[in-house]
Amino acid sequence: SLVTAGRIDREELCAQSATCLLNFKVLVEDRVKLYGVEVEVVDINDNAPKFEAENLFVKISEIAAPGARYPLPEAVDPDVGINSLQSYQLSPNRHFSLHLQTGDDGTINPELVLERTLDREEEPTHHLVLTAYDGGNPRRSSTALIQVTVLDTNDNAPVFDQPVYRVKVLENVAPGTLLLTVRASDPDEGANGKVTYKFRKINEKHSLLFHLHENTGEMTVAKNLDYEECSLYEMEIQAEDGGGLKGRTKVVVMVEDVNDNRPEVTITSLFSPVREDAPPGTVILLFNAHDQDSGKNGQVVCSIQENPSFKLENSVDDYYRLLTAQILDREKASEYNITVTATDRGTPSMSTEVHITLYVADINDNPPAFSQTSYSVYLPENNPRGTSIFSVSAHDPDDEENAKVTYSLVENTIQGAPLSSYVSINSDTGVLYALQSFDYEQFQNLQMQVKASDNGHPPLSSNVSLSVFLLDQNDNAPKILYPSLPTDGSTGVELAPRSAEAGYLVTKVVAVDKDSGQNAWLSYRLLKASEPGLFTVGLRSGEIRTARALLERDALKQSLVVAVQDHGQPPLSATITLTVAVADSIPDILADLGSINTPADPDSDITLYLVVAVAVVSCVFLLFVLVLLALRLRRWHASHLLQDAMGGSTGVPTSHIVGVHGVQTFLQTYSQEFSLTPDSGKSHLIFPQPNYADTLISQESCGKSEPLCSSVEPKFPIDDTPLVPVSSGLFFSLLSMIILS
Repeated sequence: SLVTAGRIDREELCAQSATCLLNFKVLVEDRVKLYGVEVEVVDINDNAPKFEAENLFVKISEIAAPGARYPLPEAVDPDVGINSLQSYQLSPNRHFSLHLQTGDDGTINPELVLERTLDREEEPTHHLVLTAYDGGNPRRSSTALIQVTVLDTNDNAPVFDQPVYRVKVLENVAPGTLLLTVRASDPDEGANGKVTYKFRKINEKHSLLFHLHENTGEMTVAKNLDYEECSLYEMEIQAEDGGGLKGRTKVVVMVEDVNDNRPEVTITSLFSPVREDAPPGTVILLFNAHDQDSGKNGQVVCSIQENPSFKLENSVDDYYRLLTAQILDREKASEYNITVTATDRGTPSMSTEVHITLYVADINDNPPAFSQTSYSVYLPENNPRGTSIFSVSAHDPDDEENAKVTYSLVENTIQGAPLSSYVSINSDTGVLYALQSFDYEQFQNLQMQVKASDNGHPPLSSNVSLSVFLLDQNDNAPKILYPSLPTDGSTGVELAPRSAEAGYLVTKVVAVDKDSGQNAWLSYRLLKASEPGLFTVGLRSGEIRTARALLERDALKQSLVVAVQDHGQPPLSATITLTVAVADSIPDILADLGSINTPADPDSDITLYLVVAVAVVSCVFLLFVLVLLALRLRRWHASHLLQDAMGGSTGVPTSHIVGVHGVQTFLQTYSQEFSLTPDSGKSHLIFPQPNYADTLISQESCGKSEPLCSSVEPKFPIDDTPLVPVSSGLFFSLLSMIILS
């Protein structure tokens, strides 16, 4: 739809042209196609005829003969055709009439005709009304008052040298430049021969451009001329003498063009921003370049600075279009400053530059990129939950949402548990957090993949490997594996024969540390001993050896406190209390049985009746065992099977430590050996044999439901103190009776 942008004035656009045509082009942007449009502006009668002056003054000699004609100023109607000036009418008067004369160009010139002789003395002044009419509908008109002054006799009118004066002038002449001089002669004398000049028929706008000297007839330029505005000026000059007689001539001023106008560039369409993946040949800019000058001065050539990304093509007439010459890359150049230069062919040439900023729209053609191909992080173990481990960062050279990076962890499992239960990552900052406290002893490293994705459509992503290596901390104290204390709360006992020499291996403390490196490097030392100087502990081996030979005066019960310490910072340690029984025979141990037992719990609420019952049962059982042993000795030599079974035994361990809830038993003889205790919950009863050669082997305490623990293999030599074997059935029956009691 073509809509007027403002009020259209045909007279302003086309002046007196019979046909008023406006030509322009319409661009269809999506197809980049131009269509020529011609609009004809049809005249309406919106202008009334107008006289140059509302009051006209005419001087006529009183001797003028009837029939004399006097030109009157014409009215001007800017309309055309029937709407233009069509006729004049003179108010009724007995001395004058109106005559209309039509010129070659169709103009109507009114003339005042004298009908009767004038008499100045009778009537020196006559007042007339001249009315001009157009032919429009409604009909418009205007009037001028004519004052006729009757003069004395003047019989010669001024006459110009030329009927038409023609002059050519450059449009850039300075104001005040003389164009020409008109001359009119009058043979009369005195005031009747003095001639004055003035413009008679000239456009109101044109009258401002030129100046006519009243007395000399010199015509000069009053203002700057513009060829592009008007190239031809036509006007009439009137010469009038002192007696009121007039003469007239025509002046034609032809303006010649000079290259005084720079080319004008009008941007019709600018397609900015343009996608960076736009194919070559995409129209970026459509513009029109024109010059108001004429001829070569108005011929325009357009160009752009050398740029391999763009090219300029002449489309239609003075229209140009700017095209892409190759695929653009926003990451290399996000905007282009393009200068279009329009130059005319005048001498000297003039040019105009138009600067255009073209923005390149981003597409998601670049995935996020990490600064490194992989990352390694070292984290001390036992970190607090929520600790920030590391921060990864990826850069996306794209723009806005296409460059907004979010981080995530690629799903994985560690020791059967999902990776997300160990670590998490902030999706916006890329900061990695620990969700739990890590334990070096559980695993030494975490392998994961961090994924960086942008917000483009479709989104692009890239992965990077991240290795978290745990650093060991000294968070585990040494753990003593051997000797292990019985689970029933009793104290372990190691045996050392009195015949042991210096350096004799009593036992060995074995400990481990779950840490690694220096944190797991263990050293052993003796913290406390009931008899200092009797035992030593290997600093690295943990072996407990006698520092000297055992003497008779040495106490049967020796208490040792051994400390195991690692080399971490700060160091951690563990201690164990050992009881070493020094004896060569069972009676020696039985004699000092009370000294070996662990002191009873002072808070125990065992009643007096229970103590008496246990003591009585223990005495009965001990008496029964002695009787049974005596009976067995009598039959010793008859037992060949026992001799065969024990004949091959050459060595035995130093001791067996057995803890029993209810009854503690230690059995180690040629066939069976028994260890009993009257206080089942607190002590170990041991019957040692002399001349042991090896470290004692610790036996775990029996469960509370088992009344007795016995060794499976007899390993004592025949030459040791003989004991009579006990029948297993009779023995277990006896135990059952004791438990029931």
